[in-house]
Amino acid sequence: MNIHKMMQQAQAMQNKVQAELAAMRIEATSGGGMVKIEVSGAKEVLSVHIEKEAVDPNDVETLQDLILAAMREASRRVDEAVQKKTASMLGGLMPGMR
Repeated sequence: MNIHKMMQQAQAMQNKVQAELAAMRIEATSGGGMVKIEVSGAKEVLSVHIEKEAVDPNDVETLQDLILAAMREASRRVDEAVQKKTASMLGGLMPGMR
């Protein structure tokens, strides 16, 4: 296989993976589901849901921690999905590599 064709295939696969990731929806929660955050595979925040019970005007710090925890989990899940997609892409481009 010539290098030019291989580069074209790699670019096509990268474009496909990026489109799949952008379309991906990942949800993460914290506080036993009190805070839910949905992000795309590109880590764009799509929605945030906070249960009324999580809102305490005298304890804003806990709510902030719950939101941060949900965002970190969503980011971790996206990274994991990207890693799987990349491994899949490399396996298709260069059989035997995973």
